[in-house]
Amino acid sequence: MAAGSGDGTATLKRCLGVLRDARNDSEQFAALLLVTKAVRAGEVDAKTRRQIFDAIGFTFPNRLLLSRQPPAGCPPHTFRALGLTLLACFCTDPELAGHSQILNKIPTFNDILVSPCDPDGTSMIDDVYQCLSAVMATARGPRELVTKGTVCALCQAYVKSGYGSDRALTLLLGLLAVAEAKCWQRDAPHLLAVLSKLSDDFLKAEDMTKFELCEVLPHFVPLSPPLTQDPQGRECLHRLSKGLADILGSKLSQSQRDPALKLAACLVQACGSEWIPAGSAGSKFLALLVNLACVEVRLTLEEPDPVEAEGKKEVVTACYVLIEMGIQECLREEKPLLEDVQKIQLMRIMEEAFGAVIFYLRQVKQEELEDPFIFASVRILGAWMAEETSSLKQEICELLPFLVHYAKKLFQEGSTAASLPQPELVSTEGSNLPRDALRFLLPGFCHLTAEDRPRDILVAAGAPALLFEYFLHQWELLTSEPTSPTPLTSAEMSLQTLCGIFLNLVVTAPDLIRRDKTFSSLMDMLLKSLPLVLPQKDHLVLAANFATLGLMLARILASPAVLQGTQPAKEFFGAAIRFLSQAHTAQAEPGSDTLAMAVSPAYSSAWAELRELWLLGTQALAGCVPLLPWLPQAVLQVRWLETLADLLTRVDPASVDFELIAAFQGVLVELARASKACRDVIVSHHGGEWANLYGMAALEQCLSEQ
Repeated sequence: MAAGSGDGTATLKRCLGVLRDARNDSEQFAALLLVTKAVRAGEVDAKTRRQIFDAIGFTFPNRLLLSRQPPAGCPPHTFRALGLTLLACFCTDPELAGHSQILNKIPTFNDILVSPCDPDGTSMIDDVYQCLSAVMATARGPRELVTKGTVCALCQAYVKSGYGSDRALTLLLGLLAVAEAKCWQRDAPHLLAVLSKLSDDFLKAEDMTKFELCEVLPHFVPLSPPLTQDPQGRECLHRLSKGLADILGSKLSQSQRDPALKLAACLVQACGSEWIPAGSAGSKFLALLVNLACVEVRLTLEEPDPVEAEGKKEVVTACYVLIEMGIQECLREEKPLLEDVQKIQLMRIMEEAFGAVIFYLRQVKQEELEDPFIFASVRILGAWMAEETSSLKQEICELLPFLVHYAKKLFQEGSTAASLPQPELVSTEGSNLPRDALRFLLPGFCHLTAEDRPRDILVAAGAPALLFEYFLHQWELLTSEPTSPTPLTSAEMSLQTLCGIFLNLVVTAPDLIRRDKTFSSLMDMLLKSLPLVLPQKDHLVLAANFATLGLMLARILASPAVLQGTQPAKEFFGAAIRFLSQAHTAQAEPGSDTLAMAVSPAYSSAWAELRELWLLGTQALAGCVPLLPWLPQAVLQVRWLETLADLLTRVDPASVDFELIAAFQGVLVELARASKACRDVIVSHHGGEWANLYGMAALEQCLSEQ
């Protein structure tokens, strides 16, 4: 029957008439054979397809799929094959492909894929793949396929390497692209089996297949669960690292090198550097990866039109991932993968690559700011600025106004986007969520605000107001999170780094604090926030940052009415004094009857982060006492003086270090000078005696004066 011929169309129409009017199964079957023959030969246009469906609907194919009695002399699967051919025909209509009668056949399709395939059953496999491909193209399709077990069936079909296994891989790639997390949650063992086969093929291949697999493999490397936690996953990683070392150690064309770099970057994103073996071979491979990435970044970004070449942005972004790993490994002290001489060499090579990144960013035009590649470039520069504070200082200073402008633009757009209703997605993977550049720039800004020139540039670019807005946003995020103990969130880390930046400004630029209204608003914010965060024990470091920053600000901003005995001010200082007063306790020394000064148990696990903040906060509190007449009364209310006097009386003076003695003395002297009530409490608790014992000369003199 020739496609489009009048005779063929007439025959098909007669068959459809027979199907409609058939009095028995044999008449229907004869007509159906002609219809399916035409369908398989591709002789059916969209209109005729619809006519077939209108004639028989889903009822007849359903009966065929369920029938177990083939016609005499026919193979056992004859009816099933006919039913599948009709469904595959219907599925070429997108409206029918998403019909519930097709979706509820997904388990049947899966069964056929995993069943042994007879030599004459290949057409059934073809029809199943056609149906599954059509279903996946519909709105509900991917979700239905994942929940009804198709991922498992496709994995088994691919691993068996039977007929059509290449189509199974194509479908798996499609499902992973739209629902990766759900696929791995439901079918991790089966997906691992596919990765195992792919990684084995990758290691053994000696031809272009090796480079083709570089394109496929990243789709089967999950971010969660980590491959390093599973023995089979670790074996896959071993094969991949060995295969990549073979590739990248050879002379390659760009089209061969680019997919290999992207695969390496994918493994770094999923597993950090854990997939790289320890020892000499591993360190050479790691150094090679970072070296190649730096060369690629320089070659691309130092060009007049840097990233116009097709696909270059994707490759350079992958190189950024490898370079960030290089930064982390050069700083790693515990079980380092790199030797010291390799670290020095790589830092020099990375510095040259970051020179190229800065060169590129200085050429960015306003209309290009939406490009995700700009974000990736700013992000990696932020990682460098966070760790390497001495190199490229001049170039970074010149770029700071752009970085502030860019971060401000993204932050404001992100705030607007977050307030809009979000459409429901099958998956958020790859969705265009707001990009937060400030988060990655904060650590670098923290270093730079400690130095005069970059600090002045940041202030002139409007950084303080932007950082305060970001502070409010991060505080809102933190307070909207569940209060159960969790690992340190990015919001909390950002708030701590912001406090570090503001502390730098308070210490180095007090005139700025007095004249810029941003800091009065920040003070208001801290007055309200510290009493909320201090009782939450898993936020103690954040509370320390809030307390110390607030006390340092208060010393400069003591005159505003907001600090003169208002309720928020009293609650803040009450919380700050509690934080400072509860940091130390008396503890029995092993094998001795004497007591020693020790950090309180609640503070001990985080004392490395808290110690400097506690000392700064204690000094700042001392500075606030003469400025705020009501403050001594707040100290008396929490009975800190009695507690401290008791502590200093009980412990061995040799167990109290000099910095601690100086900090305590600073507060005690100011309280004794400012308040007769405080002086009387100190004296009544033998202050003169222990002041002499600890060498607190200033306190001794103050107490001896009438």
